[in-house]
Amino acid sequence: MDENDRTVPRRRALRAGATLFGIAGLSSGIGSATLERPAQEDDGGTQEETLAASSGEVDVGADESRETWLYEEQFPGPELRVSEGETLRVSLENGLPEGTTIHWHGVPVPNPMDGVPDVTQESVSTDETFEYEFEASPAGTYVYHSHVGLQLDRGLYGPLIVEEESPHVEYDREYALQLDDYLAEEPTLDSTEAPPGDGDGVGPGGGPGGDGNRTGPGDGDGRGGGRGPGNGMGPGGNGDGTGPSGDGGPDGDSGPGSGMGPGDGMGPGDGMVPDNQMMSQRPPYEGLLVNGRLPSDPPVFDVEAGERVRLRFINPSSATTYRVGVGGHSLTITHADGRPVEPVEVDSFVISMGERYDAILEADSPGEWAVVAEPVVGKEDPAEARLRYGNGSENGSAEGPEFDGRELEYGDLTALEPLDVDGEPDRTFDLTLSGGMMSGADADAWTIDGEVYPDADPLEISEGDHVRVRMVNRSPAIHPMHLHGHFFQVGDAVKDTVLVEPHGGRVTFDFRADNPGDWLFHCHNVYHLERGMARVFEYR
Repeated sequence: MDENDRTVPRRRALRAGATLFGIAGLSSGIGSATLERPAQEDDGGTQEETLAASSGEVDVGADESRETWLYEEQFPGPELRVSEGETLRVSLENGLPEGTTIHWHGVPVPNPMDGVPDVTQESVSTDETFEYEFEASPAGTYVYHSHVGLQLDRGLYGPLIVEEESPHVEYDREYALQLDDYLAEEPTLDSTEAPPGDGDGVGPGGGPGGDGNRTGPGDGDGRGGGRGPGNGMGPGGNGDGTGPSGDGGPDGDSGPGSGMGPGDGMGPGDGMVPDNQMMSQRPPYEGLLVNGRLPSDPPVFDVEAGERVRLRFINPSSATTYRVGVGGHSLTITHADGRPVEPVEVDSFVISMGERYDAILEADSPGEWAVVAEPVVGKEDPAEARLRYGNGSENGSAEGPEFDGRELEYGDLTALEPLDVDGEPDRTFDLTLSGGMMSGADADAWTIDGEVYPDADPLEISEGDHVRVRMVNRSPAIHPMHLHGHFFQVGDAVKDTVLVEPHGGRVTFDFRADNPGDWLFHCHNVYHLERGMARVFEYR
């Protein structure tokens, strides 16, 4: 390929250098593997796949192996790649000792295909098969994963890439990076504990309540004090933004323009929360992974000077929010939660559980560099991968980012395809997130409006409604809140998962009720979900 040719045919651009997942542990050079899949015509046809869930042992690093649960005997699960508009038919074959499902995170599938036990389907029993079928649309970077109990923390996840017909950015090759927290033993609710941090941030923003002026994931020493999605709009900020109609939210909160996510009151903390208040009940993870690999044997992504490289960052972690950057390079963010945005150049970004960001990296600094994802809460060594040019040193060391440049703000994100949610909402829900021994709640419970799922009352809406949700987080923990079956508008961004800052953080989002059914709305920290932090939007 002519490395100076930036106009790349769609199929070639998408497949050149695409990462093949699921062979983590077979080679330390996993990142350089390419996806080999026969090209398919965009004729609205059907692509069939099988995902057999089973137990097995995988290597996760140098002299480090793990007994876990797998899709297709791979960890992470195999990449599923389909053209926009095609039908994807996936047979889940359950070889596990308990029931399981698959949720297609971020894809607005028909309700019976959403994979939530006791809401959209019964769990698929041992030795049984369930067939999921849906139109792969819209294009974007997504993730599939089990939605039963703590199975996500066993490793039951994989990337789902829906290829766009005409990308709004040009690139020469692409890689996907899945960030995960590594728990060597079987996950249980009893294994969670207060994080071992030293007050270096519990959630996006300028510490508890934020003041709208602190802007970044920081750690009390000024590091990361740039921006972190938010722009005066992050929960905890005192920004003066308003929603589409300019009305305020609960307790003086504003509409979607004011509670929107890391930075300026919402970018992971500034060391203002004492350790004894950091009750996020996070397990004692033994390490952090990129594509199933520990930093002792990181995946390698090969590039050539002059290329434009698309990096798809996915966070299927069970309980970890990351600050991400690449040594020697800036990143141009092009997609948020799969949806295209006006390109914005940053040096780093914060990504919470369930979020995805696509970025273009200009390969203009030859050598070998570290791709680093450090935990916002927790003391594990950062997850790491390597970006290696053709003349890279391959010497086992690489320089990482400083995290002292410009960090992404949600306020930087302008959707190219905004939702139809102008004007006054038909339904408004004011919701309070509580838990972690706060607000008189049971010490083991995480609640929405004091109610514990599955016993919580449904949130009733009607087809066609413009729905507004205004949240305030009264708990001491980060809550990445995910809505199934829909995208929502938060400020100028379109997303399906949004991070809410602890200790008074506020977020407001709007969506159009255009996909009938019963849909789960929950914190994507699986330990919070299992302790009750969920509600169901129910179409009347």
